[in-house]
Amino acid sequence: MHCGMCLPTCPTYEETKLERNSPRGRIALMRSIADGELEATRIFADEMYYCLGCLACMTACPAGVNYAELFEHARAEVEEKKVIDSTWRRFIRGITLKWLFTKHTRLKLLGRLIRLYSSLGLKSLVRGSRVLKLLPRRLGELEAMTPEIQPKFSDDLIQLETPARGEKRYRVAMLTGCAQDLIFSDVNRDTVEVLAENGCEVYTPRNQGCCGSLHAHNGEWTMAQQQARVMLDLFPPSEFDAIISNAAGCGSHLKHYYGLLKDDDKYADLAKQWDAKLKDVHEWLVEIGVREPSGTALGQAQKVTYHEACHLCHGQKITTQPRQILRAIPGLELTELPESTWCCGSAGIYNITQPEMANKLLDRKVGHIRSTGAEIVAMGNPGCSLHITNGLAKCQSDIRVAHPITLLAEAYGREKG
Repeated sequence: MHCGMCLPTCPTYEETKLERNSPRGRIALMRSIADGELEATRIFADEMYYCLGCLACMTACPAGVNYAELFEHARAEVEEKKVIDSTWRRFIRGITLKWLFTKHTRLKLLGRLIRLYSSLGLKSLVRGSRVLKLLPRRLGELEAMTPEIQPKFSDDLIQLETPARGEKRYRVAMLTGCAQDLIFSDVNRDTVEVLAENGCEVYTPRNQGCCGSLHAHNGEWTMAQQQARVMLDLFPPSEFDAIISNAAGCGSHLKHYYGLLKDDDKYADLAKQWDAKLKDVHEWLVEIGVREPSGTALGQAQKVTYHEACHLCHGQKITTQPRQILRAIPGLELTELPESTWCCGSAGIYNITQPEMANKLLDRKVGHIRSTGAEIVAMGNPGCSLHITNGLAKCQSDIRVAHPITLLAEAYGREKG
């Protein structure tokens, strides 16, 4: 397909106007490698990792080209052939994908250390001194992105079994995630509360880990398969009416376990059942008929705008449901965000490995958010939330970043006084 309708939707092409930075250009490179016309070199590796993987091109493509599959296979080719890549990117991927996100206990330990770093005042001390200027630029940028870690993780906030409020209509399982568990465990708690308020009995297994999304998006297919098998053992799909995700990037990957495991005799059938049961929380609530709260969400009317996470709107084609939920909350006035589907630059670990492009996209997104005059910007993905929170903080904006489900949970809470 050569029509080029994807070009205006591609953030990297929009910034550089270089054909190789477009979906069409990248597919041409992939084909040249596949046909043996070119070798998989450093240039090819750099281009595959310069792509955000936002999937906006798939929404625009009239021929329905599955760019996501091509893109993940291309990155897998880079990893399999050990094509020389940027030392920084290989270091970051090694630390995050091959060590940190393979064992949730390691991630929790890091979370506790970061929390200690903040609570002892070390973060303020470091940022107020000249220490950061003495560090290599990339390490200084990494420190600036250090998130606030929740005082309690999901296992401390959520029961193993949460009963439905009122009549039990469904039994669902709740995915708490990895980064979501450390940084947004309060969103996980709110999600369980909202599900219970809507007649769902919620099962939340202990000691959950990474779903493999980051690994698959970065070409580490073997690791992604290993993580998928662990999740299938933890969540037998036949026991639930739905398996709920509240993180867009994870949910987009979680709905395609069969594609990962179709050649696995033990897990292929389970993966197919899993894919059919996996639901984004907005999608599920609208499907079962979300209960509209009475009263106001935050005590007074507030203007809210909505940023569409790429893997929710492009990856899962979920666009209207979050808006329906926001409009159902009394006291919130929804204002549309210009370029709401444009990537914010977070894109998994892209904001760490490609900070220059990520920050250009962040500035563009933050400018649009501020232009709406909204007091709250809602979004359904932890990576977006972190990245946009940092962007708003840089320009000293007090706009609140919140998950739509948190706003709904607050509204339910206000009903009880």
